[in-house]
Amino acid sequence: MLHRYDWSETSLIVELFARSHGRIAVVAKGAKRPTSQLRPVLRPFQRIQAHLGRSPVGAELHNLRTAEWAGGLPAVGGEALFSGFYLNELLMKLLAREDPHPALWDAYAATLPGLGGEGEPAALRAFELRLLREIGLLPDLSRVTATQQPLQGDVRYALQAERGVEPGGARDASALHADDLNALRAALDANDLVALQQACIAPGQALRRQLRGLLAYHLGAVPLRTRQVLRDLQPLISP
Repeated sequence: MLHRYDWSETSLIVELFARSHGRIAVVAKGAKRPTSQLRPVLRPFQRIQAHLGRSPVGAELHNLRTAEWAGGLPAVGGEALFSGFYLNELLMKLLAREDPHPALWDAYAATLPGLGGEGEPAALRAFELRLLREIGLLPDLSRVTATQQPLQGDVRYALQAERGVEPGGARDASALHADDLNALRAALDANDLVALQQACIAPGQALRRQLRGLLAYHLGAVPLRTRQVLRDLQPLISP
């Protein structure tokens, strides 16, 4: 489950990320009632087995008939909650409804347990890369977009939303080494999430800034709510 909204005094609209159907919205009637069997199941990051009723052709909302716990414990809690909600918000804002992405679903399920630990920054960058690649918004990392020439080992490169991969300025601290980009591309091509996370470690903050620029462009003018909440809380939690 990605998110839920109040629909009436007793019901919810729930956003689900299904491996075989992509992002879908369902109406969970009566889910807010204390006696509802859906109430303890419909929780963020909880893996469930959902059964949907028939909906009119073309309808965006489906009826949730039943939902059952699919095993395991919620993969996110404590300090990792903000990062988990950040991933959920990315999926909700960038994925079209009912557009299946089973490989991305697998990456999401594998990323959640690693949040909150030392490897969280690399896990987040790897998921951002997989998401951008899956929805066709990540340029080919093996060559300069404008010229289609292979990357040169002694040159740093920037990722631009409208121009793709291009040589970065000499003083651009966020530009990425060609070797780092090639390692990221190889892991993406191999569909190897662990290798991709490892490849995200070396470029670190530089990769974070490059991907943040790409995501901001495609998300539009409205900032992510989770990121805004973190900015608002920072003065309160910083010493």
